[in-house]
Amino acid sequence: MILFDGKAYESSEQDRLLTELENKIPEILSKQQLSPEVVIDAVEQLRTDLLKGKFDDLLEVFPKDTVDTYKIQAEALLSKEHLHKKLETELGNTEEYITDKIDGFSQIKVKKMPLGVLFHISAGNMDFLPAYSLAEGLMTGNINILKLPSADNGLSLKLIMQLIEYRPELKDYIYVFDTASTDIQGMRKMAELSNAISVWGSDMAIEAVRGLAPTGAKIIEWGQKLGFCYISKLNEVSSADKELEGLAKHIATTKQLLCSSCQVIYIDTDDMNEVKSFASEFLPVLEAAVNRNATQEIGIRARDTLVSYTQRLKSYLGEEERHDNVLRGKGCSVMIAEDSRLELSPMMCNVLVKPLAKADIGKTLYASRYHLQTAGLICPSEDRNGIEELFTKCGLIRVTKPEDMSAYFPGECHDGEYALSRYMRIVNIER
Repeated sequence: MILFDGKAYESSEQDRLLTELENKIPEILSKQQLSPEVVIDAVEQLRTDLLKGKFDDLLEVFPKDTVDTYKIQAEALLSKEHLHKKLETELGNTEEYITDKIDGFSQIKVKKMPLGVLFHISAGNMDFLPAYSLAEGLMTGNINILKLPSADNGLSLKLIMQLIEYRPELKDYIYVFDTASTDIQGMRKMAELSNAISVWGSDMAIEAVRGLAPTGAKIIEWGQKLGFCYISKLNEVSSADKELEGLAKHIATTKQLLCSSCQVIYIDTDDMNEVKSFASEFLPVLEAAVNRNATQEIGIRARDTLVSYTQRLKSYLGEEERHDNVLRGKGCSVMIAEDSRLELSPMMCNVLVKPLAKADIGKTLYASRYHLQTAGLICPSEDRNGIEELFTKCGLIRVTKPEDMSAYFPGECHDGEYALSRYMRIVNIER
């Protein structure tokens, strides 16, 4: 289904609607810029109705504890107070100003403006991501073309339609298509209508978008990242059991499908006996967490996400079957490896355990510098600051408790950058 000018259309209308959109864009751009207050008001109304239970029927596809978590997050993150703070943090002062007078030079007016037309290509591994990405585009005043991921369950579209119902003036800035990624002609047309492309997904997806993008189009990459957990001096950590239970819960609930998910557990050692001992101790903890958080729905959604990794996983799983150091539990496994390479696990609660002494952290992380994002850290409290500093110097963006590796924190950036600032441009006008 397609959402165009606030109305639903069949997918077969795509070509006609894209031609119509091409004619509409100049007219929309010539209008008064969309105020972020309009967007914030619509999101606030969505928050209110969500907390009142208006969308509970749409959320039945998720486990109850997941829905409860989403509502807690929505209460804080969709509030007017938080959204205003997000604008202030990510964009700073948006008021135009005149530069100081310097002899021999003209003064200029400096102002922040939307990029124009923003084409969102969203991934399907994170609930509500399409709607979230579009909301950020709206808050920066852009016209937004959104390509829904194939794994989207229709919830994002329903939430977006609700925003338009709250504030009908948003309809000129929202165009949603269910175009398949294999529809090169349709994808290229959307790219050609845009000033910038915001793409979420794997390395393969981003490379494909680069091939579609017109020369001069800005490509905003939110690419494939890898997360890991680092464990040092576990026997000196007073809350070790709780920390490991938190790590296991994180693996079980995310199924390792997110960029922030734990793919590898590193043990601060070069002794493989210590690695094997930890793996044996962790397996029953992981198995218990998987059993507590088992849901059919997650498995179904995971299936679609895994398609993009098919070739790599086939190769890896083939090796895994021949590997002697695989500890298998019900619905999960712990795979022991002697190398320290940061890599994608088979996911779905199949985690790698590897040695990584502190002295080798820099070398290991530099080798994975393009894919670094989140590290969960378990260590004595007196060592935490030093390891955190080492991680961030080596390129890590987030350091958290293991259970919070995929949690969202108010005010945080994404992959080391503020999205709103990437969706705007600086304009200079001579006075």
